[in-house]
Amino acid sequence: MSHGDPNNPYGAPQQGQQPGYGAPQQPGYGYPQGPQQPGYGYPQAPPVPQYGGGPAMTSMPGTVSAARALMWVIVALQVIGVALFAIAAATVSAHKDDNDLQDNADFQRFADQSTGVLWAFVVFGVAWMIFAIVLATKFRSGGNGARITMLVFAVITAIAGIYPFIIVGLVHTVLGILIAVFVGNSTGSAWFNRPRY
Repeated sequence: MSHGDPNNPYGAPQQGQQPGYGAPQQPGYGYPQGPQQPGYGYPQAPPVPQYGGGPAMTSMPGTVSAARALMWVIVALQVIGVALFAIAAATVSAHKDDNDLQDNADFQRFADQSTGVLWAFVVFGVAWMIFAIVLATKFRSGGNGARITMLVFAVITAIAGIYPFIIVGLVHTVLGILIAVFVGNSTGSAWFNRPRY
């Protein structure tokens, strides 16, 4: 009489064989059989950024975007300021040549100094405006060096708004402080130090 398949773990034991032994055990349900292919049966882990930390930023954070908008506001204010200083310098220079005031030596000296100072403000305003435009364009592509330059620009703008332009500079002071805070905080640091692929 045959006892059936010798590899059947449920069949009768062979001669000299202990029950349950001798036949290779088959894995039960739920155990993987054979080599596993990635993505089948096991959940995939999220990708880890190259330098650690959270996932890489793909869109500009709100505070950094606000700092960029404020930088463009500074550019617009610089345009207005440059225009006003240029008009004032031209006006003083035009009145300097009036016949009634040519005999007044004190006025001539004051007009010469004022015209020079006003044109110096025009040149400084144009240079600061160009600097602000360059920095405003670096918010998307700039790295940590651009971030530090923006911080320095914002601090100098805030200080220059207090002195010597205290009356018209108050808006610049507020904008400079806000830009420094938004660019200098941890979100700004993470944006400008993000890995670029």
